[in-house]
Amino acid sequence: MTTKKSAKKSPAKKAVKKSAKKSSGRKYGAAASKQVETEMHEMKEGKLKSGRSGKKVTSRKQAIAIGLSEARKKGAKVPEKKS
Repeated sequence: MTTKKSAKKSPAKKAVKKSAKKSSGRKYGAAASKQVETEMHEMKEGKLKSGRSGKKVTSRKQAIAIGLSEARKKGAKVPEKKS
């Protein structure tokens, strides 16, 4: 009689593959961070206006989006828009 041994894969090999896929470094550059900080400051002072309409921005998320958009225009390290 012959017995078959099942070869199990070690979980350590899977962990190595997952960590290799992970990107290293920051998503947003220092210039982008500074731009968002500036836009947030403007919003808190009540001076930040939205695009065409020119209405005052009151949303924190909208202020961040405007800051990232401005950083993209200036060529800072910012990921591409999802939509």
